[in-house]
Amino acid sequence: MKSVLHPTYFPDILTTAAMVQSEQILFEVCDNYQKQSYRNRMYIGTANGRLLLNIPVKHTGTGGHKKTADAQIESSFLWQRQHWRSLVIAYRTSPFFEFYEDELHPLFHTDYESLLEFNKATLDCIFELLDSTPNTHYTTTYKMNYDDSEIEDLRMLADAKRKPEITLPRYRQVFEEKTGFIPHLSVLDLIFNLGPESLSYLTDLDLQPLMRSKA
Repeated sequence: MKSVLHPTYFPDILTTAAMVQSEQILFEVCDNYQKQSYRNRMYIGTANGRLLLNIPVKHTGTGGHKKTADAQIESSFLWQRQHWRSLVIAYRTSPFFEFYEDELHPLFHTDYESLLEFNKATLDCIFELLDSTPNTHYTTTYKMNYDDSEIEDLRMLADAKRKPEITLPRYRQVFEEKTGFIPHLSVLDLIFNLGPESLSYLTDLDLQPLMRSKA
C-alpha cells in the first residue's frame, strides 16, 4: 500500500507497522502544527507504567497557526538529557538496549532547532535499527483529503487522543510482571525487547481493522 503519515517522534508501534508495510510513504509536512499529538511526544514503558516524553516546542507569540515544518524546539529546557536518562533507566535491562545504544545516543546529544529535522533523524534511525529501507517522500502542498484508491490517509495516527483500533499482539516487556503488558508504546519499546524480531512483528501486524475504521 501507499500511505500518508505525519513524521512523529519515535513513532508508536502501529504507525511504524504502517510504514514498514507501505510500498511508498508520503510524510505530511505542510499541515498546521497541532498540539497534543505524537509530533512531539512518545510513550515508553517504565517500572511505574506508561511514561510520556514530550519535546518542548516554541510558541509563535502571534496567536496564529504555524506550519509543522516551521515548528522550533524550545532549547532552554534540557529535554534531551531528561529523555535519554528516562530511556536508559527504563530499558537498560532489556535484552537489546546495549545492542542499539550507540545508534541512539547521538540523537540525544546533538542540538536540533527544528522539530521536523529532529523527527526525520529519529525516523532514519528507526529504519536503520529495523534494517528497513522504505521509499519515503515529503509533501510540498497540503491536501485535506486523499482518495482511498490513490493512497491510504493515515495522518490520524498522529493524534495522541485517538483510541487505537487494533489490539496489539503481546510481546515480552521489561516490567511486565509488575505493570502487566502495556500496548501502543513507542516502537523503541518493541525494538529494545525483541531486537531483530521487531521487523517481523511489524510486518505481520494486521492493519485491516485500522483501514476499515478510518471513516
